Amino acid sequence: MEGDDLPSPQPTHAASKTFHWIMTLGLTLILPSISGVLVFAERLHAAVIFQLVSAAYAVVEVVFLSFPDGDGVENRTSRGTGVTFMLMSAVTVVFALVHSGSKVLQPKAMGRIAHMGERSVRIVHRALSVLVTLVGWVRVCMAPIALFGFCRDKHTGQCIAHGIMGSAFVWYGFVYAMVLVLPYFRESSHPRSQEFYDSTLMMVWGVVNTFTEHRWGKEPWNHGDYQHTAMGIIWWCGGLLGMFLSRGGRRSFVPALLLIYTGWAMSEHVQMLQVSTKVHAMFGIVLMTGGALRIMEISFLLRDERSIPGRIMSFQYLPSFCLVESGVLFMGANEEQLELVLRLHADHSSYIMVVTGGAFMIYLWMLLLLELYQRLTLTSNINLSSYAALEREADAREFELDDIEE
Repeated sequence: MEGDDLPSPQPTHAASKTFHWIMTLGLTLILPSISGVLVFAERLHAAVIFQLVSAAYAVVEVVFLSFPDGDGVENRTSRGTGVTFMLMSAVTVVFALVHSGSKVLQPKAMGRIAHMGERSVRIVHRALSVLVTLVGWVRVCMAPIALFGFCRDKHTGQCIAHGIMGSAFVWYGFVYAMVLVLPYFRESSHPRSQEFYDSTLMMVWGVVNTFTEHRWGKEPWNHGDYQHTAMGIIWWCGGLLGMFLSRGGRRSFVPALLLIYTGWAMSEHVQMLQVSTKVHAMFGIVLMTGGALRIMEISFLLRDERSIPGRIMSFQYLPSFCLVESGVLFMGANEEQLELVLRLHADHSSYIMVVTGGAFMIYLWMLLLLELYQRLTLTSNINLSSYAALEREADAREFELDDIEE
């Protein structure tokens, strides 16, 4: 079996490091995401408390804790991410206090923030709440890399590529889920369809990828340059077609078809390690499945409509989940992580199962956040006059029954 001659890893302080990572997961990702939902639902006092707790933990972590590798050193990127999260959390708390109307900070201490309008403060606070969650995601993903001493020297570029592209798929899966679950987006009468924005984003990404994956005219072409540049070309070409076909609010198959071609290309990438080739192949299969399901949803289930009024079919959750799973698989497909799998004497199927389990948990987390937002906004939007009307109607019925009895 591949990797049988590799030495088994020798973990040090595994229990304490695992506990530290779980605390970081809870207090720098899950708690900020919940507080972000509370901010958007205008439950500001609870959001302020959660953001204060998260900021306090960030300070403690930066000052007293770290994610050291086997040599007792935490890489600069992980450390820098922790400092960035701490600073952004502190700024978010300041805007949270102003937004909630708290008198804790004096106007002189707030400086220019005190002179900002209420609408501007609300927008900045919401934007910071989202950004803090995204930085928390990076922090949680960087911690295991720092602990294992991955992504140094020649491996840095590959790690960055896998992390950025994988995270992009995960978070675009969240966008798909949000548009599906929240009635504001699902039943929107916006003049442009979602596929128009998908196509625009793919076109822009394709242009960037085409001209950044290879230093044109300055270095010879290699196998990887051809693969990534070709992927950029098909994305901007397909993106332009998708923008044209989705004009006037029409639905389009093009973004989903681009996912299918991307998945097929990734499944055909031959890697140095057999386990890496198989994990990349699974990533491609899942991405192709997500694209095919998206076309089926648009063309056959919805028949080019925006949604089924008042209903969400269970089938409709599949495309967004496939995006999340493919993103997690790609994030976990870099060379050093898969070498660790071999050193643990595991195979690709076991690794894929564990990673897919993580994708299930991430998708559950996303849906719970959306469910929480719906419940909070539904409660806050209840019209009290409707209760008064129901009460009057009940009184009228009782009056009529009394007349009949007499």
